[in-house]
Formats: sequence, structure tokens, C-alpha cells
Amino acid sequence: MSNKTESSMKMVVAGAAAAVAASSVSQAFVASPAPRASPIQAEALLQSRSAPSSRQGSGFGAATLAVGAVAAVGGRGLLLQRRATAVKKKGVRVVEGKEIPWNLFSPKAPYQGSCISKETITSKTPLVNWETCHVIMDHGGKVPYIEGQSIGIIAPGPDKKGETPAKIRLYSIASSAPGDDETSKTVSLVVKRVVEVAGKGWCEYSNVPKGKDPEFPDAEKVYRGVCSSHICDMNAGDDVMITGPTGAEMLLPEDPEANMIFMATGTGIAPFRSHLRYLFHDRVSRGKFKGVAWLFLGVPYSESLLYDEEWKEMQAEFPDQFRYDYAISGEEKSDKNKINGEMWVQHKMMEHADDLWDLVKDPKTHVYMCGLKGMESGFAECFQERVEAEGMVYTEFLKGMKKAKRYHVEVY
Repeated sequence: MSNKTESSMKMVVAGAAAAVAASSVSQAFVASPAPRASPIQAEALLQSRSAPSSRQGSGFGAATLAVGAVAAVGGRGLLLQRRATAVKKKGVRVVEGKEIPWNLFSPKAPYQGSCISKETITSKTPLVNWETCHVIMDHGGKVPYIEGQSIGIIAPGPDKKGETPAKIRLYSIASSAPGDDETSKTVSLVVKRVVEVAGKGWCEYSNVPKGKDPEFPDAEKVYRGVCSSHICDMNAGDDVMITGPTGAEMLLPEDPEANMIFMATGTGIAPFRSHLRYLFHDRVSRGKFKGVAWLFLGVPYSESLLYDEEWKEMQAEFPDQFRYDYAISGEEKSDKNKINGEMWVQHKMMEHADDLWDLVKDPKTHVYMCGLKGMESGFAECFQERVEAEGMVYTEFLKGMKKAKRYHVEVY
């Protein structure tokens, strides 16, 4: 679940205009697939991902959740559209007949993990809020999760309302279940530091005394995100309070022959890194996936391309199964953008419209979006005319995708 700073990426539609006005990034959109789950007992969850047998069948589970909750991708609130089921036992949620780990740790009783490492993975750009960090945390095997879920982080505070500790913030997990080190004892997040400066975009609150901000000493108001700063300021060995895991909207489909179209803006890349490492990288799952995965990433500057080398290496190793394209709105132009001529994610997708439409029509294809609110309109911009050209009504076509659980959206 994907930062306030991300909102500087330009959104795809008129409906996203408010979100764009409230920030300073220009970008597009992403989509989310039918979830995947494993039939695991609560006690077995701690070790459930250490071997291939920990996944049911092919290793692709399905799970969809319910409640419209507010979470965060890289630090910003997410609108989670989910289909829920009843909780059968503590620490487990049953979704479409599958058991997935669920809220093993709560805000009142979080797990105390620790920071293993933190790396700044973006170079400085003209944006105020350019800094994005990849943080690896140790959970000791006590917070098992599956790809597409989120965890909560509790910062010491105070938050903007003066609460200490600060309220929980949810972040989409950016590592596959075994973790980046494949020990099943770590979890990774990609977090963009929230920085709002009066006169350089939207800034409603201020939590830095005037003249005291080291980067913006002359600014009338500066707000630095409490939780995003807590994470981006971490050093190895620092304690971190973790809740969760939670979330079922973004889980992978069970079918190993399913296709996936991933559409992300900024730190909305988090769940897709989790997915793609499971599909193509991890020892326990490598080789099981037989479908095609296509990633579209939208960012404002080339310095903001997250995990770019990782995707290029993956594409070189799996050219028949993985494709990677990106849209750099601040550097590329598109004549398909009638608003300002910038290259947004949907305009990059339009360059591959024929291939993508063939995939979208395939009942085995799942579409995932993660990033700025309004991405769904970008998806419509890509495919509505093609749907209608084949004698269908777009709204009904979309309903059919949702009913088949092939259309998954997590936006903020």
C-alpha cells in the first residue's frame, strides 16, 4: 500500500484533478489482481513460506478483503476497495476458502522489530519531496505475510494532532514473503519522505518551527511527515513497532498461467515488487509462473525510477514472460495527452494498445493498479473505445472484470 509526496505525480483524469492540485508530482496509474493465499494454520504461519509446499497447489493463492479502509502506499492514505469475509481464528482470515495471515499484531500490541538497513534509492530532483528509501526490517519470523499485503508502522510521535505515539500508518510490503534475504524473517518497505513546504505546493500543517528547517529555512510553513520521516531516518539497529499484516485486494491469483498487468505510480510499485520477486526471483517459487507479467511505472523524473535496474535485469532474464515500460512525465512528451502533453502511464500504455487489449480480453489476465487516486480513469482512457468498438458497454465490461476478480485497485 504505496506517500503524500507521491501526489506530485500527475493523475490521469479530470477526476484526479483535486489530487494533483494537492501535490506536486505528475504521473498516472496502476492496477491490482486477484489475490493469492495459502491454507495455513495460525501456528504454521511463522514457517509457512520457508518451502514451496507452504503455498497451496501451484503456490498462487486467492484472497480478497472487504472493508474500505485507509492505508498508505509509501506513506500516503490508500482507499482500499475490498471484499471481506469472516475471521475464522485469531491471526488468520479466510478469504474464498483460503487462510491468510491477518492482524497478528495490533496497534495496542505491536511487534517490536528492528531496522536492518536503509538505502536512499532516488537521486535528488526538483521536487521538494524527492527522497525515497528502501528499508529492510527484521521481524524474526513473527510477522508472516504473503505478497500483496501491508504492515502498519507506529512512529513515536507526536503526530500532527499531538498524539504520542503517532497513529498507525499502513505501508504496502515491497518484499516477497521470504523477504529480500529469503529467510522469512525480514520485510521491506519503500517509503517516500513526506515534505510539504508553503510556496512550493500544498502545505496545510506545519510541525517545524519557522526558520528551523535545515533545507527550507526561509519557508513560512514546513510539514515533515511523522511516520515517513521516522522510517527514512532509521539506522541499522533502531527499533520499529510493526502491526499486521493486513490486506487482500492485491494478492496474486492462484492460476500459475494467469497474466498480470501492473500499473504503478511512484511508491505504488511496492506490491508489484513483492509480486515480481515471488514470480521470478525467489528460490521457493521460481519457475512456477507460466504466464506473462507486464509492468508500467510512472514517475516525474528519471531519477525517481524505483528499482529500475532490478526490472531491467528481470526483463533480460525472462524476455518471454516479463515486460517493463515506464513513463517519465517531467521529461517525456505524448501527443495523446491533450491536457499538458506530458507522458503519463496510460499514454505509454497506448503505445502498446494492441498487445494490451489482447491481454485485457483474456479471462486469465488480472489488472492491478496502485498509486494515485484517479488511475481507473486512465485505464478507461486506454480501453473504453476498444470495448465499445467490439459492441460492448464499457461499464458492463468493467463490472464483468470485477465480478471475475480480475480488476484490483489500491489508490491514495
